[in-house]
Amino acid sequence: MPKRLPLSIFISILIGLTALTVAPTVLSAPLSDQDVPAVLSIRERAALTLQITQKRLDGLLPKMMRETGFDMWIISCNEDNPDPIFETMMPYENWNPITQILVLFDQGAEKGVERLNVSRTDTQGLFKNVWDASAWDAQKKESQWDCLGRIVRERDPKRIGINEGEVQWAAGGLTAVLKKRLVEAIGPKMAARLQSAEPLATLWSETLLDEEIELMERAQVVSHSIIADMFSNKVTTPGHTTTDDLRWYYWQRVADLGLKVSFSPFVSIRGRHPKDIEKYGKDDKVIRPGDLVHCDVGLKYMRCNSDAQEMAYVLRAGETDVPEIFRKIMAEENWLQDIFCGAFKAGLTGNELLGNILRKAKESGIPGPRVYSHSLGYFLHEPGPLIGLPWEQVNNPGRGDVKLVPNSCFTAEMSVTAPVPEWGEGKEFRLPLEQAVAFTEKGVFFLDGRQTKFHIIK
Repeated sequence: MPKRLPLSIFISILIGLTALTVAPTVLSAPLSDQDVPAVLSIRERAALTLQITQKRLDGLLPKMMRETGFDMWIISCNEDNPDPIFETMMPYENWNPITQILVLFDQGAEKGVERLNVSRTDTQGLFKNVWDASAWDAQKKESQWDCLGRIVRERDPKRIGINEGEVQWAAGGLTAVLKKRLVEAIGPKMAARLQSAEPLATLWSETLLDEEIELMERAQVVSHSIIADMFSNKVTTPGHTTTDDLRWYYWQRVADLGLKVSFSPFVSIRGRHPKDIEKYGKDDKVIRPGDLVHCDVGLKYMRCNSDAQEMAYVLRAGETDVPEIFRKIMAEENWLQDIFCGAFKAGLTGNELLGNILRKAKESGIPGPRVYSHSLGYFLHEPGPLIGLPWEQVNNPGRGDVKLVPNSCFTAEMSVTAPVPEWGEGKEFRLPLEQAVAFTEKGVFFLDGRQTKFHIIK
């Protein structure tokens, strides 16, 4: 066995390696809080989340349980491994130190849905606590699972939903071990009534209140503000700044606001003249004049996700605007977005929407249309209907069969591909854009608008 290096030698080597490491480019100082829209404080977020969650449980849940035919819904998860649906029903600052069990029982239209908490978690009034601390601790007359079994048998539900999703990951939070314990607790008679609650979980998590759609828009506003700064000379210096610099810039700005990114940010040079590629190499990440720079970024505000793809152009010497060919491709992309928005009708599946959108786009002469839209809200890519994938433009079994419901949000995510004669014969450019939209009974509208012009970097 090799001998360990003395600590002093190890530190010396580490210092030497650090000195040899190329330091990342330092961007301009972080913008002040006044340069981005205001966000609520943590305390304010907690208060608003409690208010919204109460309204969802009171108003949406009973209708959805009856619509999907479940008279009981059991949600269980472990500490530090929460069920995705469980998190949407809890207070903002909830602490879950042990196994969590929620029981939702529909007592009928007059009495409503009974909401029971079979754990020691403080749900701030959202659920009724049914645990007896003395019974669980000192006297040990009834365990947590025994308590669950008694509750289920006393209510004698006909159809019990559990979170075993085959299509939607967000509807599949129940682990194998927890299901085993659940089945043992309620007994074979009640266990025979267990069914996947996927339809209910999907409907619950894709349907948003008006207040939540407003929060969705706020998330887009904050993200758009950071993108605008990122794709400007406040932050980007052509010939010096790299795409990695911008990636980390977006991430840092989100963290500075006390928020989290929805996913790891992506920034790349999406288009570059072939002569420049030959000069600088295909792997060059330095942003240079003539480049078409793309970002795919998002953040999470409250419980709402943003997701956007936007484009920037770096002016060459003597240029005052983006070359006409790229402006025309952007216009084609916006036209495709219009067709996308016009296709939304409640009850259509994602596959039906995809077919209708592409059919009209091709009839309209849009070059190389490709649609790969997903729902957006509590989760980044679920649970509403999937409208295409980059590699599948005909049929997406499962997620593409989910039906569209009002008061849900999506990404208008798509691309067009057109030739660029200035780059040489056969050369094309694919322009992808992504913006959040809301679908309500009034129709489809963009949340905080959409990109119709390139960000310009001088």
